[in-house]
Amino acid sequence: MPRRKIPLFGRELAMPQSRRLRIAIGMLLVILGILGFLPVLGFWMVPLGVLILSYEFATVRRFRRRSVVWWERRRKRPPSQ
Repeated sequence: MPRRKIPLFGRELAMPQSRRLRIAIGMLLVILGILGFLPVLGFWMVPLGVLILSYEFATVRRFRRRSVVWWERRRKRPPSQ
C-alpha cells in the first residue's frame, strides 16, 4: 500500500501507515489546537488536525472541501465598494 502524503504549503508530508496513528495524531492536533492561547501550542494545529482527519473520515472530508470551495470563492470575489 503506498504511503499517503499531505500537500502542505507546496510540499508533501508523509503520513504514518497506521490508520490508528493517523487518527490519534489528527485528534491530538485538534484538541491541543483548541488550547492555542497557551505558549507553544497554537491555533495552527486545528486546521492541520482537520486535514489529517479528512483523509480518514468522509464527514470531515466534506467539511474540508466545503471550506476550500468557500475560501476560493471569497478570494475571487471582486472587492465591494
